[in-house]
Amino acid sequence: MALQGSLQDLALPDVIQLVSVSGKTGVFNLSGDGIEGKIYLKEGQIVDALVANLRGEYAVYEMAMWRKGQFIFTPGVDSEKVTVTKSNTSLMMEAARRLDEWRVLQRKISSLDAVAYFLPRDPGHDQITLSPQEWQVVTKIDGARSIRQLEDATGLPAFDVCKVLYGLVTSGLIALRGTDDKPATQGKPAGPSVTTLLALAENVRKVADDIVGLAGSITVEKQYRFARAEVEAGKGMAAVQKMVDNLARAISLLEGGDKAGEFLRRVTPLVQG
Repeated sequence: MALQGSLQDLALPDVIQLVSVSGKTGVFNLSGDGIEGKIYLKEGQIVDALVANLRGEYAVYEMAMWRKGQFIFTPGVDSEKVTVTKSNTSLMMEAARRLDEWRVLQRKISSLDAVAYFLPRDPGHDQITLSPQEWQVVTKIDGARSIRQLEDATGLPAFDVCKVLYGLVTSGLIALRGTDDKPATQGKPAGPSVTTLLALAENVRKVADDIVGLAGSITVEKQYRFARAEVEAGKGMAAVQKMVDNLARAISLLEGGDKAGEFLRRVTPLVQG
């Protein structure tokens, strides 16, 4: 007989604990806010999980934070893959830690349907230094995508996207609005600001300099200055992408295809569209 119920009545970690103690094999089918996921157990241990674009332990963490929705456990169903190797205890402890952190994030992020947009900044206001993961999110903010859509666009878990957005909101770089609220600016949704794009171009230059060293520093500087001019002329993210393409070709000629590939692997998470 299938076990089923509401996540409002029973938290998922408690339900998993109940099933795992009995040593059962089967699958949890979960649904909440229009999203469906699965968690597979074998002899009481979680072996696989998937939800949206996540699979493995991060899918478990995502679903463990759901507070609304339904679950149903169907015994005797096996997974074709093993994507989780941590113990149930380790998984649930990490899920609990993330839930505590999520409560903090909710002080500024009330809904995954909220839309992130850039706040106006004066030219040369300050230097922006962001991590690769932060750049990965920043370059996808267009004033129209919701947090759920940013999750799809970046390939990052919603939790990680929210952590990045929390820091960006706190620093005054972006703000969040409801999907029904009108954008703060009219017309085409704003992309990354000129200041943000110039900082991104600087980061790309640093990666290129690290790859080619002194031998290619003049070429790197030339492409960097050209990109700066285009950014300041209003060419937007396309100017930075053009810089990346030109540098990749130059590095291939100077250092060979392997080095060009290394360069692209390091900068692609920052500028991919």
